[in-house]
Amino acid sequence: MAEERTERRGRRDGGRGRKRDDRNEPRAKPEFEERVVHISRNSKVVKGGRRFSFGALVVVGDRKGRVGFGLGKAAEVAEAIRKAGEVAKRNLETVTMRGTTLPHDALGKFSGAQVLIRPASKGTGIIAGGPCRAVLELAGVRDVLAKSLGSNNHLNVTKATLKALSSLRSKEAVLALRKG
Repeated sequence: MAEERTERRGRRDGGRGRKRDDRNEPRAKPEFEERVVHISRNSKVVKGGRRFSFGALVVVGDRKGRVGFGLGKAAEVAEAIRKAGEVAKRNLETVTMRGTTLPHDALGKFSGAQVLIRPASKGTGIIAGGPCRAVLELAGVRDVLAKSLGSNNHLNVTKATLKALSSLRSKEAVLALRKG
């Protein structure tokens, strides 16, 4: 008594699952990629117990030279991430690059955090850790050496990295400044 196998059916057709008609169509790629760098939990002791709130640090970039970060706070993690993403998209900065790497060394300082970024030869990859790596990847830098010095506070390291990237100047821009 071998049963005949039938084609999978959607719920409307008497099957259990969902039938997708758009499975062969390519999905639209979003303009910006988001990366959650850190989620912090905060608790407040109230009469009934503890009340938690969450903060999310999100980095957003298009891998073509634009990157930004945002901080969002809410009672739920998903809402905090959504808010942080919206803030990040409003605070985008343009990064000066030379090919797949950076034009020169840069040191970014913010509060107690210091980040040193150096250009690397083609094929090196991103040698960086934590928040620094997230910022550099989403900025579109492919070959770079980075070292976080000082504080390891996620927010301050992110800000120091963005400060270092914003201080970069191309050879042409420096020559134009000297002539004028």
